[in-house]
Amino acid sequence: MTETSIPSADQSVDEEPTQIAATEDIEAEEADEAEAGTGAREKKVPAESELFRQSEIAADYVEGLLDILDYDGDIDELVSGGRPVVEVVGGRLQNLVGQRGATLEALQELARLAVFRQTGTPSRLLLDVGGYRANRRKELAAVAKNAVEKVKEYGEPVRLEPMSAFERKCVHDVVNAMSGVESESEGVEPNRRIVVRPVAD
Repeated sequence: MTETSIPSADQSVDEEPTQIAATEDIEAEEADEAEAGTGAREKKVPAESELFRQSEIAADYVEGLLDILDYDGDIDELVSGGRPVVEVVGGRLQNLVGQRGATLEALQELARLAVFRQTGTPSRLLLDVGGYRANRRKELAAVAKNAVEKVKEYGEPVRLEPMSAFERKCVHDVVNAMSGVESESEGVEPNRRIVVRPVAD
């Protein structure tokens, strides 16, 4: 099993803030690219075997955390949409999601850091717990469609509440698929939000 221990006080963690910032930048870039409609980044996509290895490393790390926390959960590792994915399913996992997915985002960054330590490569790993992200995508699709309807009805921009990069990408993807409207992000983290507006003639 992969090393899952949390660094002790005497271990160097100098690289951690930099790496976490880097993976957050990856998410932000993807959200901005969704906004611009540019799709996946031009960088070389790792082979599926390498992506699956990343998901296995992350799954081992998450399993170790669950053992420490004495939580039960089934862990699946897979590759989906050109990125490694780890899904945790089971009861009594809500604490791992947290308010608005804040705890889940933090756990995802830790899992990405575990992958980086073994591979030396930043990971686009997606971690989901209890189907939170799938459910949140549905909610955000409804929010995006509602905003589009208001924009089309009143012809005025609609500003949404601040969202994480993952949430913004979900909204951008929905808006980009609809005609007569466009979306862009404004502000800075953690208060970065989406504005949906009519397409200029």
